[in-house]
Amino acid sequence: MNHRRLITGQRLAALFLIGCLLFNYPILSLFSRDARLWGVPALYVYIFISWAALIGLMAMVIELRRK
Repeated sequence: MNHRRLITGQRLAALFLIGCLLFNYPILSLFSRDARLWGVPALYVYIFISWAALIGLMAMVIELRRK
């Protein structure tokens, strides 16, 4: 039981670090162009999709722990 909690914590910490990388300057600057996707600036689309993906991955990690 304690081992599962440790693994879950490590996975959540890894997702946190991935989130820090995704929302840091070098990556964000790649999408700060005048390009548009579906009529929306590419930066906004990137931020929304990245944020949703992180939330989904966190939900998966937490749900795996419950099973």
